[in-house]
Amino acid sequence: MTLTPAGSLWATLVMAFVLGALHLLAPYIRRRLPVPTSSAASLGGGIAAAYVFLYLLPRLAEGNQAVAHVLEEKVDATPARGFVLFLVALIGFFTFYVLERATHRSGGHKQEPTRVVFAFQLGFFALYSGLITYTLATKLHAGLGPAVLFAVAMGLHVLATDGVLAQHFPVSLTTRWRLVLVAGAGAGWLTAVVAQPTGLLMNLLTAFLGGGILLNVFVDELTPERHSSLTWFTAGLAAYSGLLAIATFTGTGAA
Repeated sequence: MTLTPAGSLWATLVMAFVLGALHLLAPYIRRRLPVPTSSAASLGGGIAAAYVFLYLLPRLAEGNQAVAHVLEEKVDATPARGFVLFLVALIGFFTFYVLERATHRSGGHKQEPTRVVFAFQLGFFALYSGLITYTLATKLHAGLGPAVLFAVAMGLHVLATDGVLAQHFPVSLTTRWRLVLVAGAGAGWLTAVVAQPTGLLMNLLTAFLGGGILLNVFVDELTPERHSSLTWFTAGLAAYSGLLAIATFTGTGAA
C-alpha cells in the first residue's frame, strides 16, 4: 500500500507528533516500563541494529531504486555513487562519535559536561529527530509497510537515546530544553512540506542518519558499562529481523 504525496505528509505529521510526545514523556515512560531501563534500551538497540543492517545498508548499496522510481527519477547505481553514500554514513557515524567523546571528556569527576557540549548534543539530537520525520515522508510515499517498520524502530530508538542524553545531562535536560527536540521533529515535517527530498538527497540524508544510529547503538545502548541485556537485545534483533524478512519476501519491503 502506498500513499499520495499529500497523504504521506499528513501521516508524517502524525509521526512528528508521536516523536515529539516521546521526547517530552520519555522520563515518565521510562519510570513506568515493566522491565528495567537497560533491558528496554537493549531491546531498542537490537531493533535499530536490525533496521540498519537488514534494511538501511542494503538500500544504500542498491541506490534506493524503488524510492527513486516513485519519485519518477532515474538513478544510476554506480560504484562512485555507492562510495559517496557510505562515506556520508561514515561522516554521520564520526559526527556523533565526536559528540560522544566531547561529552565524556568534559564530564569528568561525575560532573555534567559543559553547557557548550550540552548545546551541541541537544542541537544534533534535534537534527536527528528532524531527519527521521523528513525522510519518513518519502518512505510513506514509497510504501506503508516499510514506513511503519521504520517509525517503530525509530520511536524505540529515540526512547533509548533520550535515556542516554538524560544520563549525561540530568540537570540541564529540563522540559524546556526537551521542547527543542520536539521542535526538531516538527521542523523535519515542515521541511518535507516545503521541499520534498529528491532521490539523491533522500539517500544522502538517510545515510547520515544511519551512521548516527549505528554509533548510538554501539556506544550508548550496548556497552557493558550501561549494563546492556543480551537477552533483550537478541529479542529485539530477532523479532525485527523477522518482520523485515516478512516485509521483504512478501513484496512490501521494496521501499
